Amino acid sequence: MRLRIAIAAVLLGLAAAMPARGDPAAVDAAALARIARPPLGLPPVPLPADNPPSAAKIDLGRKLFFDRRLSHNGTMSCAMCHVPEQGFTNNELATPIGVEGRGLRRNAPTILNIAYQKRLFHDGRETALETQVISPLLASDEMANPSIGYVIAKIAALPDYAGLFERAFGAGPTIGRLGQAIASWERGLLAADAPFDRWYYGGEAGALSERQRQGYDLFIGKAGCARCHLIGERAALFTDGAFHNTGLGYHADEVVARTTAPVPVEIAPGRTVMLDRAAVESVGLPPRTDLGRHEVTLDPADLWRFKTPSLRNVALTAPYMHDGSLRSLDAVVRFYDRGAVPHEALDPMIRPLGLGEDEVAALVAFLESLTSADIAALIADARSAPVGN
Repeated sequence: MRLRIAIAAVLLGLAAAMPARGDPAAVDAAALARIARPPLGLPPVPLPADNPPSAAKIDLGRKLFFDRRLSHNGTMSCAMCHVPEQGFTNNELATPIGVEGRGLRRNAPTILNIAYQKRLFHDGRETALETQVISPLLASDEMANPSIGYVIAKIAALPDYAGLFERAFGAGPTIGRLGQAIASWERGLLAADAPFDRWYYGGEAGALSERQRQGYDLFIGKAGCARCHLIGERAALFTDGAFHNTGLGYHADEVVARTTAPVPVEIAPGRTVMLDRAAVESVGLPPRTDLGRHEVTLDPADLWRFKTPSLRNVALTAPYMHDGSLRSLDAVVRFYDRGAVPHEALDPMIRPLGLGEDEVAALVAFLESLTSADIAALIADARSAPVGN
């Protein structure tokens, strides 16, 4: 509850600080400037040779991202799972809801700083931002389109898209150009220049509190967080980009799926009741297994491995883990303090940490220092998209 209140306070402050919907050309120019010169703490943005950024591409990509008409029945946009005011993810749901109320298996990852990701989705099945959009467009539980050709034909027939692809690419809509446009906008969602950056990279001694500095010492030392959430000499993405087994996938598939114990159900904020498992499972689809990276590689060694997320802006992107099962940063720190979920395939780097209460609080405080100073500008950028799509 404490973290929810803190997140709400941060977002209310950001909303109050946001400028009114401004000149679209100026918003696009600011995005181009971010890509050319990322904020403090981030490395240069990798750019594909066949998709250099432009204002026209960014403007088109933003419009496409917020357009519900890209779903089969016209009800779902990309932004409905990646809500700007919610850290460009979805704070209300452990896993998002797609077309016609269909539930997804995995938590919606933030798209902040997605420009740096070499493998996309929790299982790393995509390797390019330009092609990432195809999967949600076609997935039956997301946007549920029958084919790529159907999507492109729909866009080509919409009068408000007339000339936009031609202005951006010199040719009409194709799935390749659609992907390039959305990727161009997403590459501008760069969020750093956090208190940590000003302290670590900017030399601003007072940017972190004493408790946050204690948390940093734990992060790189006793807690061992920095072994997977890397901090570089000149920039930090706070991820190794690799895949690890924390035990959550194993627990869901091998323990929870076999239990008959009652289910805790939150019926109101802070109010949880225990309900009969059979009754709960009777009102929805049965739980689906999630084998993680193994579903991509078919390698038994990849069972229940999921990609290390970046920790930048993590205080804004609850709930956590690939399944959204942990609701607060405090819960995440305590999960790792316990040694996660011990089992035979648990990542060998994970072990009980032996943290005290003050140390748990210090680690949470440090994680809160990773919230970017640029968030309000990025929300304003997103909300400059045309309304009424």
